[in-house]
Amino acid sequence: MTKREAITPADRRALNEKYRYSAAIRSGDLLFVSGQVGSRTDGSPEPDFEQQVRLAFQNLVNVLKTAGCTLDDVVDVTTFHTDPANQLDTIMAVRDSVIGEPPYPNWTAVGVNWLAGFDFEIKVIARIPS
Repeated sequence: MTKREAITPADRRALNEKYRYSAAIRSGDLLFVSGQVGSRTDGSPEPDFEQQVRLAFQNLVNVLKTAGCTLDDVVDVTTFHTDPANQLDTIMAVRDSVIGEPPYPNWTAVGVNWLAGFDFEIKVIARIPS
């Protein structure tokens, strides 16, 4: 049986320890990344929505990089939105600037009413390159 391995970027250890979760778990050749939000280094939400989304993607890229992955390795994406109808255009603009060329990963968007002070969260599953 494959043992899970925690992946934590050095600059996020305090946040992960405070809330007792791993930024990502490696299991075999798969990487399961916890929801990444647009938090500043102190863990507080970035107040500007577009910047919050950009920061969430930046935090995601940082976790992927720590595990030896890139966005090209992502196969599954789930995003959470507090106001999907009004946020979608901004999210798609940021996404298009970050994700790159087809084939795109599959994507599920979920509307929620609470994200601990945040308005956007992204979690992914990636295949770790051999």
